[in-house]
Amino acid sequence: MRERTISSHFVRAALRGAQRRNLPCETILRAAGIQAAILDEPRARIAPEQFARLIQLLWEALDDEYLGFGRQPSKRGTFAMMGHAIIHCHNLEKALARGALFYGLFPDAPGIRLQHEGDWARLSVDGSALWDPDHFLQESLLVIWHRLGSWLIGQRIHLEEATFTYPEPAHAREYELLFPCVRRFSAGSTSLLFHGRYLSMPLLQDERTLKQFLQHSPADLLARPDGGNSLTSQIRRLLGRDCRTWPDLERVAQQLHMSPQTLRRHLREEGTSFQELKDHLRRDLAIYHLGRDELAIQVIAEQLGFSEPSAFHRAFKKWTGLTPGTYRAQEG
Repeated sequence: MRERTISSHFVRAALRGAQRRNLPCETILRAAGIQAAILDEPRARIAPEQFARLIQLLWEALDDEYLGFGRQPSKRGTFAMMGHAIIHCHNLEKALARGALFYGLFPDAPGIRLQHEGDWARLSVDGSALWDPDHFLQESLLVIWHRLGSWLIGQRIHLEEATFTYPEPAHAREYELLFPCVRRFSAGSTSLLFHGRYLSMPLLQDERTLKQFLQHSPADLLARPDGGNSLTSQIRRLLGRDCRTWPDLERVAQQLHMSPQTLRRHLREEGTSFQELKDHLRRDLAIYHLGRDELAIQVIAEQLGFSEPSAFHRAFKKWTGLTPGTYRAQEG
């Protein structure tokens, strides 16, 4: 199971380009296994696999890897060709620079720029040529290029900072999964800052691994939320999937080699609590199981630690705005 679920905000944002082109969005949602009711519920969430499928279907329907947000479409296969253009570069800096040059060959493409800032490197996206009302494509490009770079060198590139030219949105907490670092809004550029040492690292991939990589990317890169090494991500991994055997806060603190008081303080600094973290993990596990037909809703409720199905129904409605039955139901 992927670790995190994805807010319905990103479903609505991803569809804006298709809606602008008058495509049948309900049909596309149905093919992705996503309920249309999710669009009207801000609290609703979907599984990463559903989101990846949605992005792939939108690319196919639009024949545009920019999803309808660019002045000119980026035909399917462009990202793959860029991958072949960079795969033989000696290090990450040359690969990123060549990738940016590749996209610079297309008129009205969003600009990708790599700059040195002392010991640091900044990768920025210029979206001024885009019709991108929710900044979806700009943010997607940052995520894709970060995870592409990490894949190329075989290790996760730790982000120091993410900046955005627009004000902080209402769904800003979702950015913890996309950009697990300091985030600044109303900044001078939309960019990622990371240590320059990564740029000199050699590429560990080749044409064989690139072929495997391109079978699911970049949709898979975009759909895989990244909690990094944040405390909340560490705790989620320690809790695991069986809610009935979850350790208490004191035990988790011991496993993390800190006092319960220190753990509570650190969680407050990350904007959450131990109880909220458990609730969110239960929610994500519920969405995972409801997206499959193997288990009855009553069994799912029991596995999530609820004493009776009605308590699960109330909790799920509170988390997502939908009942478990509505979430599971497939439109005809």
